[in-house]
Amino acid sequence: MASQRVTFPGESVELVGRLDRPTGQVRAWALFAHCFTCGKDLKAARNIARELNRRQIGVLRFDFTGLGESEGDFLDSDFTTNLGDLEQAAAFLREHHAAPQILVGHSLGGAAVLAVANRLPEVRAIATIGAPASTKHLAEKLGAPPERADEEPVPVSLAGKDFHVGNRLLNDLADDHVEREIKLLRRSLLVMHSPIDEIVSVEEARGIFESAKHPKSFVSLDNADHLLTREDDARYAAAVLAAWASRYVDEETQEESTLPGDVVVEIGTRGFTSSVTTAEHQIVADEPRSVGGDDLGPNPYELLLASLGACTVMTLRMYARRKQWPLESAKVTLRHGRMHAKDCEDCVSETGQIDRIDLELSMEGPLDAEQRARLLEIAHRCPVHRTLTSETKIYVESGD
Repeated sequence: MASQRVTFPGESVELVGRLDRPTGQVRAWALFAHCFTCGKDLKAARNIARELNRRQIGVLRFDFTGLGESEGDFLDSDFTTNLGDLEQAAAFLREHHAAPQILVGHSLGGAAVLAVANRLPEVRAIATIGAPASTKHLAEKLGAPPERADEEPVPVSLAGKDFHVGNRLLNDLADDHVEREIKLLRRSLLVMHSPIDEIVSVEEARGIFESAKHPKSFVSLDNADHLLTREDDARYAAAVLAAWASRYVDEETQEESTLPGDVVVEIGTRGFTSSVTTAEHQIVADEPRSVGGDDLGPNPYELLLASLGACTVMTLRMYARRKQWPLESAKVTLRHGRMHAKDCEDCVSETGQIDRIDLELSMEGPLDAEQRARLLEIAHRCPVHRTLTSETKIYVESGD
């Protein structure tokens, strides 16, 4: 991705951000809000920007007032200032590129995007990572004693890190900025949280999810820490988020390119991770790390085997249902390999190697021997099986 340093006016001072733009046409823009006292260059932020870029979604990530490269004094900022900064960042995108359709927030940044979303009419999807359901959560976590509320600065400790905050921030966090706004959201919501998060309990995710209206989704970031410091955790969160977000942006373009029956596969500017989009669904394809991929999804041959397997069991189900046979379940295990043509008794080719797929079928239910034999025959007749074993011509042409 191409990353450009940008500056723009914030709520009260000049802010510094990173504009991550994919190669080619930008389908939509996303705005990223970082965690408390973190910054735009956190590993999780970079990974999310990279994955969104792979799906032709541009990203603006920036430092809040008094943090990172942005101007101002952190002691003079509060949560309300953060919301103002987010509105100004959205205005910058609106003026120079396009208004953000996606908001992504990590930790307190997640609370911030939830609180500001209703002020940004163009936003269609919001994703939170390890976010609290209320700003009061952070005020309690900081552990500032009430009797020190009028003193500045206040020494606090969070996640083993000691720093100072102003009473302006503590007083602001005590107000309800988020809970009421979540109930008013009428946008798609993705809540991502680790069940072992020691900074923000997964119960906070429950609070967000239960307060929000549909459409909403929850993804568990198993074994991840709050900051997603492990590369695998950061990549997984980013890939899932990017695949989810693609469903809610640039709908007109998607409808043009994913008509019923069409499959659109797109790859980014680096690596092998690809988005596979149909008219109604999206999955991720990739290659294993052993060949330079990120292993974020099945490889092309695994997808091919999955297609054949799914078609096989679906065909068996339809046939058994029509015959009213007691097929309770069916399972196929598939393997792809190569074999010498001379070892194949009924193949047209006589020399060289040919592709071979082994399909092992098991069926459950009180079927008699005749029914099982007939279903085994039907397994060879599913449409995908016929496509793979018949003459197929693939026409490749430029879509430019």
